[in-house]
Amino acid sequence: MVNKTVAIYVFFDDILKSMNHKEPERRKTTDAEVITVILLAAQYFAGNIEKSLCFVRCTGLMPAILGKSRFNRRMHQIGELLSELFFYTGQAVKELNLQTVYSIDSFPVSVCRNIRIANSRIVRGKEYRGRCVSKRCWFYGFKVHMIVTSGGIPVEFTFTAGSKHDLDGLRQLPVNLPEGSEILADSAYTDYLMEEMLLENGITLLANRKSNTRHPHNPCIEYLISIGRKQVETAFSDIAKYLPKKIHAVTKSGFLIKIIMFIWAYTFDKLYKI
Repeated sequence: MVNKTVAIYVFFDDILKSMNHKEPERRKTTDAEVITVILLAAQYFAGNIEKSLCFVRCTGLMPAILGKSRFNRRMHQIGELLSELFFYTGQAVKELNLQTVYSIDSFPVSVCRNIRIANSRIVRGKEYRGRCVSKRCWFYGFKVHMIVTSGGIPVEFTFTAGSKHDLDGLRQLPVNLPEGSEILADSAYTDYLMEEMLLENGITLLANRKSNTRHPHNPCIEYLISIGRKQVETAFSDIAKYLPKKIHAVTKSGFLIKIIMFIWAYTFDKLYKI
């Protein structure tokens, strides 16, 4: 675990240097150290920041790390940096990816149990109440929309309210993929206009067709879509292993930062094994 901590720190420190990321000279705890603690919390302590801080302090890896209160403030300050780092790394993965086949889908993350919706302080409103068709249940929270490689490595993600359609998530994504790429998706992503727009940029969106469609795919293509989409479903099930039953957060931004933490934890493990 100590070796893994060092590897995480070196990984992020090198990326920040390559991005010419600058910090105040008097700062004793660097952003790379903050991100390392956050990632350790997601990987080993179910998102518990306090336990992660205790680990790096007791092992002597970061004896001068910030206290819990100041650390939480720093964590909220680098929320955008965490996303920027992810897309920066995702771009590198796209360039190194020999296969040009990607998959897209969404999965729900609940803010609270349905019986406690009225008491929720993180988010409020009917727009956050959505339905997960695969699990045949309702939830209250966010949808995470994600594009992964054929090897299951996430390269792009975005968040929407739980009631939003999957196409809304696709429209929010940059979809900055190499020319000639193919995106495999389920029937929820059927949008002929979107397919034409992506095709103009050299990207083919292959969505499963419904039985009453006027633009059916060849049966061979339908089979390849169903097989290829298993990668994104496997990725979601692996990310779910990192998620605790309840994500502890006080603010909406804190909740989303913790989701990014768990996505990063899964992504780093995938990259670490390569």
